[in-house]
Amino acid sequence: MEQMSKLKIWLLAARPKTLWAGVGPVLIGTALAYSDGLMHWPSAVVALFASITIQIATNFANDYFDFVHGADTVDRTGPTRVTQAKLISANEMKWAFIIMFTISFMSGLFLVYRGGWPILIIGVLSIIFGILYTGGPFPLGYLGLGDILVTIFFGPVAVGGTYYAQALQFNWIVFLAGLSPGLISTSILVANNLRDIATDLKAGKRTLAVRFGETFSRIQYTIMIISAALIPVGLFIFTRKHPYSLAAVLILAFSIPTIKIIFKERDGATLNQALADTGKILLIYSIIFSAGWIL
Repeated sequence: MEQMSKLKIWLLAARPKTLWAGVGPVLIGTALAYSDGLMHWPSAVVALFASITIQIATNFANDYFDFVHGADTVDRTGPTRVTQAKLISANEMKWAFIIMFTISFMSGLFLVYRGGWPILIIGVLSIIFGILYTGGPFPLGYLGLGDILVTIFFGPVAVGGTYYAQALQFNWIVFLAGLSPGLISTSILVANNLRDIATDLKAGKRTLAVRFGETFSRIQYTIMIISAALIPVGLFIFTRKHPYSLAAVLILAFSIPTIKIIFKERDGATLNQALADTGKILLIYSIIFSAGWIL
């Protein structure tokens, strides 16, 4: 029972409802490579593993550094942060994110062997920014730069890295297709920051939600979801290919209930659900777009 309890605590720290942000870009990058006849199954599997582990490592690092910086308090209305709740010691969490980053890096060496220095740069930068997001003397997430980082690294970088590791080449279509998962992943962050405005303000965490307020964040969330849904339209207009990928626009219908929650609700539990639902929206989009692209 004690071992099971510890396992559940680590699963909670990994924030499984957000991990679709690591899965979605890999699905899309792999679908693009498959469509071009350049898919490489071993690289796709390793890329998926590396993407998930690096996100878990980043979540562990955030749990640790937010505790160290005092951003996580008993007033927080989001899901339990295990370090702040004293379910895991700060030292354990520090070693946990170091080990997870190491596992991700070691697994990515196969991709470096195949893809060379571009993959190495992507991997190293992903780890560095995963730490600097909430760590270091000037945490980037505390400066309001988290939205940009998430859009880039969970979007064009993740999709492009997955594609390049298989195809050993890159093109502008991959970059544009990568914007959608990046924008939806950032919407997950926006929902999180909207919920935490009060506690982040006290902790000196100057997210965009803190800087510009609730209305800004609600509009930002909506614009990002709509923009992500319209990317397939832009791709079809430019390429006149892959018409079935236009079905991904249907995520707008899936998103309406969540957008309503973002605009109407303020309590933590409801916004937590909106955050989880946004993760599902990302997964649904990634599956529909990927399937449509290869048909």
